[in-house]
Amino acid sequence: MKIAINRLREFVPFDHSAEEIAEMLTASGLEVEGIETFESVKGSLEGIVIGEVISCDSHPNADKLKVCKVDIGQEILPIVCGAPNVAKAQKVAVATVGSTLYTYEGKEFPIKKAKIRGEVSQGMICAEDELGLGESHEGIMVLETDLPNGTPANSYFKIVKSEILEIGLTPNRADAASHFGVARDIKALLKKEVVLPNVDGFKTDNEELVIDVEVQDHKDCPRYAGLTISGVNVGPSPDWLQNYLKAIGLDPINNLVDITNFILHDLGQPLHAFDADKIRGKKLIIKKLPKGSKFITLDEKERELNGEELMICDPEGGLCIAGIFGGVDSGISSETKNLFLESAYFSPDVIRKGAQFHGIKSDASFRFERGTDPNMPVYALKRAAMLIKEIAGGKISSPIVDVYPEPISDVEIPVRYKNVDRLIGKKLERRTILEILKWLEIKTKDENEEGFVATVKPYRVDVTREADIIEEILRIYGFESIPLQEQYQSDFLASHPAKDADKLQFRVSELLSGIGFHEIITNSLTKAKYSEKAQEIQVQNNVVILNKLSEDLGVMRQSLLYTGLESVSYNINRRQRDLRLFEFGTVYRKEGERFLESKRLSFFLTGNRHLENWRSPSEGVVFADLYQVVEGLLVKLNIQEYEVFPVESEEPFVYSLSIRVGAKHAGNIGLLTEKARTLCEVKQEVFFGELDWDLLVDSAMEIRNYQEISKFPEVRRDLSLVLDKSVTFSTLSQLAYKEGGKLLNRIGVFDVYKGDKIGATQKAYALSFFLQDQEKTLTDKVIDKTMNRLMQTFEKEAGAIIRK
Repeated sequence: MKIAINRLREFVPFDHSAEEIAEMLTASGLEVEGIETFESVKGSLEGIVIGEVISCDSHPNADKLKVCKVDIGQEILPIVCGAPNVAKAQKVAVATVGSTLYTYEGKEFPIKKAKIRGEVSQGMICAEDELGLGESHEGIMVLETDLPNGTPANSYFKIVKSEILEIGLTPNRADAASHFGVARDIKALLKKEVVLPNVDGFKTDNEELVIDVEVQDHKDCPRYAGLTISGVNVGPSPDWLQNYLKAIGLDPINNLVDITNFILHDLGQPLHAFDADKIRGKKLIIKKLPKGSKFITLDEKERELNGEELMICDPEGGLCIAGIFGGVDSGISSETKNLFLESAYFSPDVIRKGAQFHGIKSDASFRFERGTDPNMPVYALKRAAMLIKEIAGGKISSPIVDVYPEPISDVEIPVRYKNVDRLIGKKLERRTILEILKWLEIKTKDENEEGFVATVKPYRVDVTREADIIEEILRIYGFESIPLQEQYQSDFLASHPAKDADKLQFRVSELLSGIGFHEIITNSLTKAKYSEKAQEIQVQNNVVILNKLSEDLGVMRQSLLYTGLESVSYNINRRQRDLRLFEFGTVYRKEGERFLESKRLSFFLTGNRHLENWRSPSEGVVFADLYQVVEGLLVKLNIQEYEVFPVESEEPFVYSLSIRVGAKHAGNIGLLTEKARTLCEVKQEVFFGELDWDLLVDSAMEIRNYQEISKFPEVRRDLSLVLDKSVTFSTLSQLAYKEGGKLLNRIGVFDVYKGDKIGATQKAYALSFFLQDQEKTLTDKVIDKTMNRLMQTFEKEAGAIIRK
């Protein structure tokens, strides 16, 4: 939000610099993110002064040039000028040596002392385009003024220059979404009164154009005010209004629209102007239209209403989505002569829901959905009407209609001094507390030694509790005014040490990128057909989008599988067949009335392991490649308690491993079925894995145990075992570490056999065991004893046959 310092000074007179005001506002909760300078003319005509030509003679060496002497107040300058209209006794704009001209075309032109055809020239008499004031270059500007020579030209041309504060407005401070709102904070900080423009001169000129107003929904429209103005002339706004809008980043449109924008950003009250001649039946009705009704907005888009929007209608149909967007048939145009000006207070809830449903974000809806001041509509209406009469002409042709059956009351909040002292951390003088609240326009009553009752005006939508009152006191008193104590005490609800999920994600991303993976980011919105055709995704768990961009983006994804496969398909179709992809993404599902979301990590492997070359032929990726990646990931996260279990033929996998971390299911990895791949038109094999990232983060161990590398040698022994197919390597690994004790360093598989040389229900593992003692060299006796114990355990616990 942009706020002009010049305009703030008109509300609250102050001499502080923009930097000082920015510092005060930031300290009080309105964070100023930056300060920029607005100039109605680039360079603000710095170094340009008003001069008078006291002589004008022909140049001795050039027919088309004149040698002039120009009085600029304190000195007389010789200036060579080529303009055909320069003459003696003219008042002109003079660019002095050292100044810079910024031309209308955007060029910079520094002024230097020069010799032109042998004659000294110490400045330049300027044309309109050379000053950046217009396009004309027919001759120099001749000024009609009695100002003394040497007067800065920017004062004659009324050049506007102002610092602009860029305020990062937080959602709770809807009251500060205007110059007036910010001025109220400055009022409290500087203890100076705010000066509002006087509207006492407002009066109705006639009653020749009366529009009746009927509010059928007082809940969503507690207050609706308006009036008519006839005989207006639509045209450009005056310079001061255009400069105001440009300074805060808006483009001027025409005088009527510019005035409504001015009131919105000046006072925080949105207005809407209707072409009164387009209001059928001379009546406005504030109500809701049936679901499915069609309405064309100002952007010429036809929108289907959901029946929950508040509409401004005439007896024949809708004219405007209240507080959000006008209709194409009732808006102001260059032919408008008569208008109805609306100023209302709408329920924040109805505006928020309507704006979200239709995907419309306007300056008006931004304020209405956060909460405007219900006491402002009539004042803003008078102020706008008087400006329209001044700028666009016309007459106020109806009394103000103000439908406000149940005025919104102030909020009364009991406050106890002991709670003020406790939460602020310092005992403030009671007089100081009451004075701060007075400057914040928060009245107090029932004051006693224990506390008081604060009365808060309804424009402060964020002040509803005792704690909010205390926060208001503290932010004006100053956080920096609370002294630091020698000792502090903290209470923590979180477990320790705290884990940084972003750092863990970065660490894993580095690991995966380092082994050849590429990260993808896919759309959270996906096709409903995946849940309809994929057995593993339940249709009833879909989170359906109400305001769909398209049918292809109609639901939130329940898995990263199909959005990732779309990326795989896209790359394969462009001859990128060897892919290693991963994604961190959020998945969504609905369970009853609850909406749940969680973060997942997915992997996609397809194609060849590496590019074909003369040293090694191409070789397709296999399941072990994916498992190795996942195992490395678990090691990287220092997750020590995990298990893997084989799963046969469970959608969307031909086969897979289920991974369990602790007692919880962490995900599956495996080979995708043809059915799953076909949904995304992927024809080649794809290995896929999806892990519960939230669970992995919770299970990750930040603290690692390290030990010194042993200086004693490692010994390897191999075993060949024939086992039933149901026995997994994980089972053998657990048995081995249990029996091998501290001597067993690691275990690996270097061969697996299934074939006609053993039973159809059997398989053979060739295992390698690495033994090492941290304190001494292992002897053959100790090694043999350990291996015999392992073989007995495998035979007894796993039913293994040891091949010798």
